[in-house]
Amino acid sequence: MEINNVYDESQIQVLEGLEAVRKRPGMYIGSTSIRGLHHLVYEIVDNSIDEALAGFCKNINVIIHQDNSITVIDDGRGMPVGIHHKMKIPTVEVIMTVLHAGGKFGGGAYKVSGGLHGVGSSVVNALSVVCEVEVKKEGHIWKQTFAKGKTTSTLVDIGTTSEHGTKVFFTPDPEIFEEIDFDFETLSQRLRELAFLNKGLRITLTDERDGKNHEFLYEGGIKSFVDYLNRNKGTIHETIYMEGSKDDYVVEIALQYNDTYTENIFSFANNIDTVEGGTHLVGFKTALTRVVNDYAKKFGFLKDNDKNLSGEDVREGLTAVISIKLTDPQFEGQTKTKLGNSEVRGIVDGIVGEAISNVLEEDPQLGKSIIDKGLNAARAREAAKKAREFTRRKSILESTTLPGKLSDCASKDPMECEIYLVEGDSAGGSAKQGRDRKFQAILPLKGKIMNVEKQRIDKMLASLEIRAMITAFGAGIGKDFDVTKIRYDRIIIMTDADVDGAHIRTLLLTFFYRYMKELVEGGHVYVAQPPLFKVAKGKKEHYVYTEKELEETLVEFGGKDSNTDIQRYKGLGEMNPEQLWDTTMNPEERTLLQVHVEDAMAADEIFTILMGDKVEPRREFIQENAKGVLNLDI
Repeated sequence: MEINNVYDESQIQVLEGLEAVRKRPGMYIGSTSIRGLHHLVYEIVDNSIDEALAGFCKNINVIIHQDNSITVIDDGRGMPVGIHHKMKIPTVEVIMTVLHAGGKFGGGAYKVSGGLHGVGSSVVNALSVVCEVEVKKEGHIWKQTFAKGKTTSTLVDIGTTSEHGTKVFFTPDPEIFEEIDFDFETLSQRLRELAFLNKGLRITLTDERDGKNHEFLYEGGIKSFVDYLNRNKGTIHETIYMEGSKDDYVVEIALQYNDTYTENIFSFANNIDTVEGGTHLVGFKTALTRVVNDYAKKFGFLKDNDKNLSGEDVREGLTAVISIKLTDPQFEGQTKTKLGNSEVRGIVDGIVGEAISNVLEEDPQLGKSIIDKGLNAARAREAAKKAREFTRRKSILESTTLPGKLSDCASKDPMECEIYLVEGDSAGGSAKQGRDRKFQAILPLKGKIMNVEKQRIDKMLASLEIRAMITAFGAGIGKDFDVTKIRYDRIIIMTDADVDGAHIRTLLLTFFYRYMKELVEGGHVYVAQPPLFKVAKGKKEHYVYTEKELEETLVEFGGKDSNTDIQRYKGLGEMNPEQLWDTTMNPEERTLLQVHVEDAMAADEIFTILMGDKVEPRREFIQENAKGVLNLDI
């Protein structure tokens, strides 16, 4: 399809008005939480990215100002400023004030688009107390202002220029959003991702609140992306990059195996993160499994009567990025992040199949490494299958020989049930006595559980503590995990507030994230917050959870003197059942931290750093994050 080099008023089609956005903002940006707030920036940046995809933009600058207002500047063609043929007002005003007005419907202005079909700019305007647009185009600088979706000035020619592009400034409306405080790292993560997906595009992020600045420019594109994702892992070979096109479809794939046991495949369609996968991901997986098995048979790694390697075996330790650009993407799934175009599967399969075959033929050593890893994975999978069957047969709920005996709750309704994973037998004993037996189950864990980051699933399933958790939860593990069968709606980690307790929490979270990811993603995992101190003076008694709270409590008690008794809790075992209930287990009084995973890439990176083999990234992570530690006891 020919792309029209002209981007003007004739290409902007109007579909409907803007009234509903302020009434129901969640329909347009997902939520009015911090996530929705950041979505405003992405909407404006996506319009600049569309200019880059069309070949007209090389630089995008994002600035967070002191008051949490935002400026996004690009050097694309500049929004059209001529009078719109149907609306009879400047086209830039149509784009900013009318929902579904954009150059993404007719196919003339944009062959490929990642924005939400012209929704972006008008929605950001509707949800901002002030919004200003400056357009540099055809020798002029044009400016127009808006507020809460309405126009507040006419389009004015304010000067001359030889440059071109669009600058959008906006201040989010505090009446709409729960909080107006942009997170530099959240924005940085997404902008870095966009720079990887659009090689040669320079994106800068500047934070005027503290002077932070990040610049992203990757000439290697998604090949650099895979290098970045694997930078803290031991890799087996150089990153393989392949690209191909058919009709109006452009496919890019980069992949590299590492020495871990988990796969990380990230797929994108027109820069949109297709977290639920889709036809491009299916095409990639099908081709990779087929080609590796064909190669294994051809060169005798697999005998004629041997079973084929499964897709799971072939992908063990694989990091890959799949990026497809297409004219008319069809998204489906719960969150509209699953690519549905049926023809894409065959296109990706064909491109990947041919490219991987060539790579393996040219590099027999690489072929052997991949097949060896797959064969080891297959052996581990068989062993794990037997271990799973053993776990199902030998129910820990009825076993007297295994440690960490579960004290179950009376209720059988998962929605009202919760299970405490408690560090140590003494704390477990107190928790069992102090709990509400109707809905609270207790599973004491002996010592530190296995670091699953460094083990295959078969070795992991040999651990009694891990088997105890799997059986108690009742929802399986790994690929078999089914969150709908979970026996407890809330899984609560309760450890001491010291270094060992923090380590146990991290080990448990690593296990959940790697093998029961839906538990974390569904918000079922919590961390209990036991008190650090008990302050008593006369008849007054107060439990305190932080050092800061201790200072405030002492002021409240009239200062520290000889009559003030401060008890420092070194561990949960020091509390009697009644105290444990009052402070940490009573739903009316307790504080629970819900564990969230906002970004799969960031989570993968953190678990790799904290629990993987490389020491240097872990040291750097601890040094960078030490200042943010709230409770540390050494």
